[in-house]
Amino acid sequence: MKIETLQLAIQGMSCAACANTIERTLNQTAGIVKAHVNFSLEQASVEYEASLSPEAITQAIEELGFHATLANALTTNILEQQECDRHQEQQNLKTKLVFGIIFSALLVIANLSHMGIPAPPSLHFLSNPWIQLCLATPVEFWIGRSFHQRAWKALRHGTSDMNSLISLGTLVAFGYSFWATISPSFFTQQNLPAAVYYEASAMIITLTLLGRYLENRAKHETSQAIRQLMGLKPLTAWVIKAGQAVETPIEQVKKGDEILVRPGSTIPVDGQVISGTSTVDESLMTGESLPIPKQLGDEVIGGSMNQSGSFQFRASRVGNDTLLAQIITWVQKAQSSKAPIQKLADRITQWFVPTVILIAIATFSLWYLSTGNITLATLTFVSVLIIACPCALGLATPTSITVGMGQGAKQGILIKNADSLELAHNLSTIVLDKTGTITAGKPEVTNLYFKPSVDVESILHQVGSVEHQSEHPLATAILNYLQENYHFQKWQRVEQFEAVLGQGITGIIQANQLHIGTASWLETLQIPYQDFQDHQVRWETQGKTVVYIAVNHQVAGLMAIADTIKPTSQTAIHSLQSLGLKVIMLTGDHSRTAHQHVDEV
Repeated sequence: MKIETLQLAIQGMSCAACANTIERTLNQTAGIVKAHVNFSLEQASVEYEASLSPEAITQAIEELGFHATLANALTTNILEQQECDRHQEQQNLKTKLVFGIIFSALLVIANLSHMGIPAPPSLHFLSNPWIQLCLATPVEFWIGRSFHQRAWKALRHGTSDMNSLISLGTLVAFGYSFWATISPSFFTQQNLPAAVYYEASAMIITLTLLGRYLENRAKHETSQAIRQLMGLKPLTAWVIKAGQAVETPIEQVKKGDEILVRPGSTIPVDGQVISGTSTVDESLMTGESLPIPKQLGDEVIGGSMNQSGSFQFRASRVGNDTLLAQIITWVQKAQSSKAPIQKLADRITQWFVPTVILIAIATFSLWYLSTGNITLATLTFVSVLIIACPCALGLATPTSITVGMGQGAKQGILIKNADSLELAHNLSTIVLDKTGTITAGKPEVTNLYFKPSVDVESILHQVGSVEHQSEHPLATAILNYLQENYHFQKWQRVEQFEAVLGQGITGIIQANQLHIGTASWLETLQIPYQDFQDHQVRWETQGKTVVYIAVNHQVAGLMAIADTIKPTSQTAIHSLQSLGLKVIMLTGDHSRTAHQHVDEV
């Protein structure tokens, strides 16, 4: 039987128990192989037999009182809609929370006498139970409406969750107080005080709403990493149709389409170059700080940034098949996976709510039968319901896992699944990539050498003027160095600027012809450079890139550029080693470069 995978966006979940209810229902549905529901991300991942339709799966969720939509297509529209819905929900929660705090504070002041604290004389009118009823009613039935609605939906489907405890507890406290307000004589006849506890029901709802407000903010943080990854993918691509480049929505790009990529633009999908040359920044995927030259037949990766040249390529992987889309899917699956400790928490939460309700009923019965005091029995009943809410149990574990994976993804660390995260404490060896992990991931000028007879500052000003015309990362490194150390404010006019792919750049300034590039390029141009080779060899032995500077076909000097160690790398590696971990550096660079960096840390 063929197995399909379905991603769903789910709205209406208010706690971890809601997610457990949906997950349990889906796993019990015929045709579904496995289902995982992530409360923090508000998403579900479902593996099902092809004979079962996606509509039947969403219908099963709708019958539980939640709203489910297909989210298989990884588009920014879905994420933007989820973010818009979450923002709207956050604003609604904020509004209700403000009113809840005001009304609850007034009710607490009205009942300070319960705690032996006299209320200010000007606020004695608040002790009137009818005024308290007016303050508590909007809190119970407007601000707390969502608790009651969700508790009712759970009851209709024979389940219970945190909302059941909140709803039952506050309604009992409110109902008891309402009874004491409209019929105080009943309590007088029973020799009981006709006390009201409106502040209890109001404070419970307000504090729970505060927790939900903070929880909603945490959800925003957990999806931040995926939104950042989605932001790397352009919305459109320039597809060649009938010899013309037509701007086309990314969702309409098909395998085999010929696509034009202009300088400075993002490559939309994966493919193979069919004409043109350029350099591409693939640090997003490879961590390599230097751009990669691309020419006929080379592979390009969607989401990477084109540099100076223009080229055309044929799309080979589009939509969810691109490498970037697969990385996003891996992050989503990792955040949706469950660690063994989380599965245990889910099982406990499943039975926790009905058990608490039974204990609360038993507590009420015990106190009422032993004392005959319905007020005391009611208070103990409400206390058991409220204090036992399983929010922390059901929410802390999945939220901590999701937030941890989200923060890791933002730092470039992709965690395969929650099991791997939980087992991380058993690690004995950790392998670190070099470029972009141990190193800064961007080149910097580290060394300069010029002939004694030249005006160094004048030549460097001309070098900066020529480099200013280039978008190459080495040019950026040189310009940053010159501005930080020589504080040049204006650049000179450059004529006949030309960039030679993989070799260097050239330009004319005030009748001076400058060539800035590799030794092999100078050899091709028949510019002698042998007098500087000792510096070149020494710097290259240290794993650095050497750039020659020639003025009017005479070498004036050279500079070394390297990807330097991050300031925090040494401390981080020593911290890992102090934990008893063996640290290994993995790199595709030359062995001398690798050994140089190992010596530095």
